[in-house]
Amino acid sequence: MSVSGSPPAAGPLAVGAWGDAAVKFGNSIGAIAGFLGILLVVFLAAGRARGRLARPLAVLVFLGPAVLLLVVGLVAPLIRTVYLSLHDADGGKFVGGENFGWAFTTDSVQKVLVNTLLWLVVAPLVATGLGLVLALLVDRMRGQAAYKSLIFMPMAISLVGASIIFKFVYEARGEDQPQIGLLSQLAHAVGWSDPPNWLLTQPLNTFLLMAVMVWVQTGFAMVVLSAAIKAIPDEVVEAARLDGATGVRLFWHVTVPMIRTTVMVVLTTVMIITLKAFDIVRTMTGGNFGTQVLANEMYSQSFVQFDDGRGGALAVLLFLAVLPLVAYNIVQLRREREVR
Repeated sequence: MSVSGSPPAAGPLAVGAWGDAAVKFGNSIGAIAGFLGILLVVFLAAGRARGRLARPLAVLVFLGPAVLLLVVGLVAPLIRTVYLSLHDADGGKFVGGENFGWAFTTDSVQKVLVNTLLWLVVAPLVATGLGLVLALLVDRMRGQAAYKSLIFMPMAISLVGASIIFKFVYEARGEDQPQIGLLSQLAHAVGWSDPPNWLLTQPLNTFLLMAVMVWVQTGFAMVVLSAAIKAIPDEVVEAARLDGATGVRLFWHVTVPMIRTTVMVVLTTVMIITLKAFDIVRTMTGGNFGTQVLANEMYSQSFVQFDDGRGGALAVLLFLAVLPLVAYNIVQLRREREVR
């Protein structure tokens, strides 16, 4: 019998759990130490190499780990995903393009694709447009660094954190209960006595979810576009003003053409992020109430319904949608470097 007030003795299960954890921790430390030891030996060998083997060995040492990680973390999963997309739910039977046919012919998945397309058009355009407007306005203000920091600050928040913040903003309660949601409070302030449950109202809830993405990405667009505007040569602006271009004309005919490449890079970058929008939908609605998007549907098929075939097909579609945007960004950046 233990003395009153003394902590209970640890049972055999607790001791066993601590032992297993210690063994796993030791194995992890050993694996890391072994990896670092191998790297150290390889680098020492590369540093002492002479003659014809020096350059190939140096290339192998510096590019080998990166290529290995790229193959293990990207190429191999891509091949595996394509393989699963051509098989049934368990990955045992080859079904060809059946999973892709399901994705384009099922009404619920078609709704998902439409929602994803709506996200792809609205959120990047609004975020880039607001970023451009804010870049023009803030650059004319004193203490612009402070204002830019405040606008850019949402970029420091994860999409999950931003979603939780806006979930409180959209919180809606019954008419006889005190409202804690900012949007519901504003609705009451303008005379709307019984605002709806914002996250349940279709299709408004989809646009309210997009507002989270816009809030996070506007600061990024503003900072990049502000730098591009400041890089416009003063001679070009002065020449345009001498020709009578002021205000809106100066903006449309001088500023926008000079930063067109940067605008497109920002737009396509936000598009890529928007296509992969999983956190916002998963956190705020779980894809219910007509808000489902492609990334969250892929997760649901793979890890909720355990259908690897359909989940793989949706992952391939998402990859094919992102690929042209990435390629366009690379081409634009190369052109900009050639101009410089």
